[in-house]
Amino acid sequence: MPSDKSIDVIIFRYLAKEVLTSMVAVSAVLLLIIMSGRFVRYLSDAAAGKLDAAVLLTLMGYRLPSFLELIIPLGFFIGILLAYGRLYVDSEMTVLSACGMSERRLVSYTLLTAVAVAVIVGVLSLYISPVGVKAAEDLFIEQRNRTEFETLKPARFHKLSSRDGVSYAQSVSSDKKQLQRVFLAGSGETSDKLSVLTAATGETLVNPTNGKRYLVLEDGQQYRGQPGDADYEVVTFSRYSQYIPEPEFEARPKKATDGLSTKALWQAATREANAALQWRLSLPVLVLVVALLAVPLSRTQPRKGRYVKMIPAILLYIVYLVASNAARGMMEEGRSPVPFILWFVHGLFLLLAVLLLTGPRLRRLARR
Repeated sequence: MPSDKSIDVIIFRYLAKEVLTSMVAVSAVLLLIIMSGRFVRYLSDAAAGKLDAAVLLTLMGYRLPSFLELIIPLGFFIGILLAYGRLYVDSEMTVLSACGMSERRLVSYTLLTAVAVAVIVGVLSLYISPVGVKAAEDLFIEQRNRTEFETLKPARFHKLSSRDGVSYAQSVSSDKKQLQRVFLAGSGETSDKLSVLTAATGETLVNPTNGKRYLVLEDGQQYRGQPGDADYEVVTFSRYSQYIPEPEFEARPKKATDGLSTKALWQAATREANAALQWRLSLPVLVLVVALLAVPLSRTQPRKGRYVKMIPAILLYIVYLVASNAARGMMEEGRSPVPFILWFVHGLFLLLAVLLLTGPRLRRLARR
């Protein structure tokens, strides 16, 4: 006959398997939705010539840890709701209770699984995610330093991002610096006249004095005039330099502290660094708190169904996450009424979880 310890291990493995299976499925769906939206955004930048299409997958890989550190807590929360909700609907939770499993033991099993998930989230938020954000930032800077003429495909027309116009090159060198048989057309910068440039060769150069980039054309002609009129200016040149404006997209992340290491945040003495450090430390705590919230929120009756409390629970999670993010913003701006307001938010929702767990017991005691 199996001992009580072996039975506890069997029940724990069963509950952990149910929760983790649901968590992985939910997290995979959420990750697919978020990464698809971000990939479409990067793809539009690549189509506009702001990013090289060859770096899109690398960029998505760098951003993956920062997505997972926020998706996994939500996936774990919904996974508990789905797994335990099914056990309640199928009366399996009733059978487990009849076998001697109390709600206190259910909470302890859930917390053991939550600790493992919290460790994963902690490793992501404290170590892996900052490295990915920094690598993505460096990649953005590298792409920002490229000219839009370096994205040209040979024998294809390319829309200019700086103004209304198109460019064309018959052939492009392997280092993307030398252009052959160049054609440029667009409206003038100071007038509405159409400007057309043709040149035998072209090259992108950087001025060592001011660091600005120029497109140097050689052996060509420029035609300028109003379409429909016969009054056109024709200029023949042996060498022509045209300034290349800086790209219009931002190379840094939304928060400058996201790319700093945890050690650098610990040593920094700014409000932004302190808020970012507390945010990273609080994400594993978020996993533990939502685990405690999910246990009472998953209670349901077989006739009501397993999804009856899903929407209120998700709304509560959104309020929790928004309140935490708002607390971080207040700390960054110096408007926090207390030094550790972020932990006050976690403590508030931890108290709510304890009240939800002990509520039925307190009501029974009150009736007695």
